[in-house]
Amino acid sequence: MSQDRLSIGDVAPALELEDTAGERHALPAPGEAPASVVIWTCNHCPYALAWHERIQDVVREYSERGVVFLQVNSNDAERYPGDSPEAMRERVEKGEFAGPYLHDPDQAAARAFGAERTPDVFVLDGDLRLVYSGAPDADYDDPSQNAAWLRGALDAVLAGEAPDPATTDPVGCTIKWKE
Repeated sequence: MSQDRLSIGDVAPALELEDTAGERHALPAPGEAPASVVIWTCNHCPYALAWHERIQDVVREYSERGVVFLQVNSNDAERYPGDSPEAMRERVEKGEFAGPYLHDPDQAAARAFGAERTPDVFVLDGDLRLVYSGAPDADYDDPSQNAAWLRGALDAVLAGEAPDPATTDPVGCTIKWKE
């Protein structure tokens, strides 16, 4: 299972993973981006799928403002073949992801952040300090929520303010840990 979850104010651990094409992506160095977002997601979880388009809209909109997004799948692909790198690649090739979709084969990134669910959102400021973690918004089943908590956290960080709320409970399927 995951270790302790990052707390507000903690500096994010280093993160560098390959996308579905084998290209490596990492968090920027402190000061290189106004904010970064790491989102744990997957291919099969109904919660991740329900929030997917809302999250991709945020990726498209805020990437234009310099925010770095890394979407990570840490599920055990042997027990859940729908979350395999091949299945991830199929979704990327269909244009379903607005940013890099990264594979965490040894689950080290999920453990380092304390990610618990899909989706699980971690918003970092320009110094890579955690300023928000939790769900994208209050209701996976209500598209009108429009990833309000994620957007609110990013708007606050970009304005030099602290997000409110700073934490919410992540809602979704648990990460499928290797046995």
